Amino acid sequence: MKAPAAILAGRLDVVDFRKPIRYARRSKEEEKGVRSGSHKRRRYGLRRGRAYGPRHLDNLPESELLDLRIRDLGVRIEGTPLEQRIQELYHELEAKGIRFRPHCWLSDEWFTPDGIPGIAIPFYLAHPRLMWLERKQMLEVEGGSEGWCMKILRHEAGHAIENAYRLRQLRSWRQMFGSATQSYPEYYSPKPYSRSYVLHLDSWYAQSHPCEDFAETFAVWLKSKSRWRVQYQGWPALKKLEYVDALMKEIREQKPKVTSREFVDPVSSIRKTLREHYEQKREHYGLDHPNFYDQDLRRLFSDAPEHARCPSAAAFLRRMGPTLRREVARWTGEYQYTINEVLDEMIRRCRELKLRVDRPADQIERDALVLLTIQTMNYLHDGRHRVAL
Repeated sequence: MKAPAAILAGRLDVVDFRKPIRYARRSKEEEKGVRSGSHKRRRYGLRRGRAYGPRHLDNLPESELLDLRIRDLGVRIEGTPLEQRIQELYHELEAKGIRFRPHCWLSDEWFTPDGIPGIAIPFYLAHPRLMWLERKQMLEVEGGSEGWCMKILRHEAGHAIENAYRLRQLRSWRQMFGSATQSYPEYYSPKPYSRSYVLHLDSWYAQSHPCEDFAETFAVWLKSKSRWRVQYQGWPALKKLEYVDALMKEIREQKPKVTSREFVDPVSSIRKTLREHYEQKREHYGLDHPNFYDQDLRRLFSDAPEHARCPSAAAFLRRMGPTLRREVARWTGEYQYTINEVLDEMIRRCRELKLRVDRPADQIERDALVLLTIQTMNYLHDGRHRVAL
């Protein structure tokens, strides 16, 4: 399937690429009810092929699992693949000569608290059954693969080291990345072809805020065997990478100015059930009921009497749904759940209009991908989806 970016070449005037913030740091105001705890650094050997995590979660029916409070899940980082990935992050820091190690804990989502040199990791990554539930509820598992998890860990490590050394206070940091006191926007409007920013997480995320610009630049610099000097040769972003390289050499052996081992919103303090958690999360990333322009769907499909015996457009979209959803998510960076909300509304409207497939499947597939991308971005532009920091 052709990528939306290629299909939409020359048509970017009809799409507003404003993006919601996905990895925003949790602010002081959002940290009410903070609890702290000691950070244990025990090492547990993982045996290939063995399950990990609390066994009582393995065979619970979904309804009973959803009724469990998050604090009662009994999940922990030790003895899971997360422990190995955190150790890999530490190895990368060690390879760069950096003495700082961010502490990590389980919470309800990815975030780095403002002023805390540590990383919160979503609880579902600590157990296969919870990853299964996350995928079923949200259609994807953010950070579920090793590569994806490491990318987010490097990004969050950038925030953590910025907190640890209070880098935002440096005049040179502000001159390079901008003022960290800027409010986080609910949306940002990236320039896809800008070479002033590195490319690491999806959706040109470095363009969303000065702190995200630094975290993304740090992540690219930190990755083992990163060929950033070659990859970004001729880009203005290279100056940011060279700045981070020089800055890390300057501070790498210094003791951090902030040494707090505080846990913000750890799983042990979260009393809501998994059912309540996912109801809130789906509302957060869902859409208010959108109204589609019927003429767009009629251009894609047909309601002419001569095509009444052709396959149903609703059934076609339902069958192609997973592929369309993945491709739009890949190229727009949106959560699959948000995209699925748009797709479901398209399917519902096709059924009401009794639309039929009247062209070859590959043509319909291509045009459906364009329409789904445009509709998703248009509704983001209108602000009808519920995304808050």
